[in-house]
Amino acid sequence: MVGAELKQERPLLPVEDSLDELARLATTAGLEVVGQTMQRMDKINISTYIGPGKVEEIKALIGELEAGVVIFDDELSPRNQRELEQVFGEDIKVLDRTALILDIFALHAQTREGKLQVELAQLEYRVPRLTRMWTHLARQAGGRVGGMGGGVGLRGPGETQLETDRREIGRRISHIKKQLEAVRAHRERHRMKRQQTELKVIAIVGYTNAGKSTLLNKLSGADILSADMLFATLDPTTRKVAMPGGREVLFTDTVGFIQKLPTEIVAAFRATLEEIQNADLLLHVVDSTHPNALEQIEAVEDTLAELEVDQLPMVVALNKCDQVDDPAELAAELEIEGAVVPVSALTGQGIAELLVALEAAMVQALHPTHVLLPYKRGDLMSLFHERGQVDAETHGVDGVDIYGRLPSRLLPYFEPYKVSDERTVRQTR
Repeated sequence: MVGAELKQERPLLPVEDSLDELARLATTAGLEVVGQTMQRMDKINISTYIGPGKVEEIKALIGELEAGVVIFDDELSPRNQRELEQVFGEDIKVLDRTALILDIFALHAQTREGKLQVELAQLEYRVPRLTRMWTHLARQAGGRVGGMGGGVGLRGPGETQLETDRREIGRRISHIKKQLEAVRAHRERHRMKRQQTELKVIAIVGYTNAGKSTLLNKLSGADILSADMLFATLDPTTRKVAMPGGREVLFTDTVGFIQKLPTEIVAAFRATLEEIQNADLLLHVVDSTHPNALEQIEAVEDTLAELEVDQLPMVVALNKCDQVDDPAELAAELEIEGAVVPVSALTGQGIAELLVALEAAMVQALHPTHVLLPYKRGDLMSLFHERGQVDAETHGVDGVDIYGRLPSRLLPYFEPYKVSDERTVRQTR
């Protein structure tokens, strides 16, 4: 494993901690880590990413440690990868963090949608990295043409094969995108139907391996795969949970986040991540025992901002609190704003308090509303009672006068029956 740190930049994690995370990723992918090295440098080498001296040092380590794979902690350009493979030898595989994460995703994707998303991300990553495996033929053909006619610009068979490969991958990418759009449309229809059932949605987010799946298991009594490895689960899982007030709420577990999350992943998993964008509330699960908990929180917040959902109300669950001396002190150290609840997804400690905090946060997120609903709109009356908070209700000649609070996305349904302040004053008189 190879880590690099630019002297003028401040990374989210120190290079040593980032390499430790890379080692866990490698182990998750089924690789055995036999060594690591790092370099602090002023700038990236355009050819080999790291300096030529470090490249030679790694080449010697490969032979000494009998390594077959070299993994860089940062994304390599296609040129970086080609140059390094030429130096290390064709038997040595050169990967970067992005390729490793994509490989793990390929191992763990279970549903058709998940597999399509992973394949799309892999193909888009590979297109600029197609190795010119036919260029020796192109050079030979070019030489013959040049000898005969003096440098005529004809493509050799190598160039033709490369373009054929690119066209084939391009067609496959287009096909997958169409399939994913169909999945997205189906998901949207399912989401609209789910909204009509008047169930609120809480999206569980967090750094990979923070304990999201274990927490959902504890909340719902489900049996979702939860393992001590990065990206143990990929496909979104939704479960119904009864809240303390008696209402049922849907909890959706989403793919875990990680620092340096590849853009290909965010783009390919758009349909899955839309579950977060359409949630009523976010439940951010934090591994309170992790030495880089603060940096992991920052990585999750950065990704939420990228998805434009950082404005949603949020409750933070400080997981694994049974292994922490003073969870309240830790919450203060982490400078977490808003509602924070220490929990243990393993033992169940703090689960009741977490549900109360989530219910309170959902009520606080509602908008004050005053409507006069005609009796024929019984559907809207039911919707207000089940999805909103009714503070006062009066039955009159013209209909039902309701004071209360509603989620923002339901306000348009009630707009035609909204009572203005002026009308309210007149009615009061």
